[in-house]
Amino acid sequence: MSKKSKLAALEATQQAEFDEQPREAIIIDNSFDLVGKDTEQAELIVRPSLSYGKDAMRRLAKNKVAIACAIYLAVIIFMSVVVPLLSPYTMSEIHIEHTDKTIFYMAEDGHMHIFGTDSLGRDIFVRIWSGAQISMFIAFTAVFINFIIGIIYGGISGYVGGSVDNIMMRIIEIINGIPYLMIVILLMMVMKAGVTTIIIAYAAVGWTGMARLVRGQIMTLKEQEYVVAAKTMGARPMRIIARHLLPNTLSVVIVNITLAIPGAIFTEAFLSFIGLGVPIPQASWGTLANEGVRVFQQFPHMLFLPAIFISLTMLSFNLLGDALRDVFDPRLRK
Repeated sequence: MSKKSKLAALEATQQAEFDEQPREAIIIDNSFDLVGKDTEQAELIVRPSLSYGKDAMRRLAKNKVAIACAIYLAVIIFMSVVVPLLSPYTMSEIHIEHTDKTIFYMAEDGHMHIFGTDSLGRDIFVRIWSGAQISMFIAFTAVFINFIIGIIYGGISGYVGGSVDNIMMRIIEIINGIPYLMIVILLMMVMKAGVTTIIIAYAAVGWTGMARLVRGQIMTLKEQEYVVAAKTMGARPMRIIARHLLPNTLSVVIVNITLAIPGAIFTEAFLSFIGLGVPIPQASWGTLANEGVRVFQQFPHMLFLPAIFISLTMLSFNLLGDALRDVFDPRLRK
């Protein structure tokens, strides 16, 4: 008998002996206990059930950069509301006898001017936070108007489609072809320069990007099964858009809003810097930067302060928007 035949015969004998042993004996011989099925443990849910919103907030809380940016923005908004209310000075109050541009200037009346005063004796610290209030108000109001117009216009265009969508998109292309600065200058010739004019000018052309974004999302979602089911049940188009389509675009829209706010802040600062924005004696970060340029060589902090606030605020909104984009992306859910 060959060596291979002997090996095969030995393996067959061992397998036969193994098959003849009872299963309990094998378990005991191997020092295992027969537990059986544990139905209670099998029905337990190991991972807690989280909604889409809770899961997004959980992932956002793990992003330290986003939390730091959110805290900074909250502080800016809080200080812009509280400081002008509690300060003994106003942004337009003139004290010629208190003219001193040095930092931490102590006036004769005992009040501390943390950032000093300008050439007219106005407290720069109060004007910085009053400027933050105006800049934030313009940015949030303009972006909110763009949000309302954009989701309505884009929702109707994307849902109806066809020739209506074609005409509505051509209108957007025509509006985008008009320079924003030209619209502002034309409005300045008709309307009084101020916060309202800036908001109207920005809202007149700023909603087109939001409309295009919502239109694209609606065109993707309107072919989903739940939308077809709503149509089959006789739901009206406006109800389908308001109850089913628009809520499912909010995650993308929120990210777009977060990224649009710094653009609005920069636009307002730029217009105020070149003299087309907030009129004197009102203060915004742009007008403060314009005043700081004139005395930059002697008092550079008067330009650096509004510039730093503009830069940090825009950076915080951009970083927070990037974090929200990652948070609302279901492909990154773990």
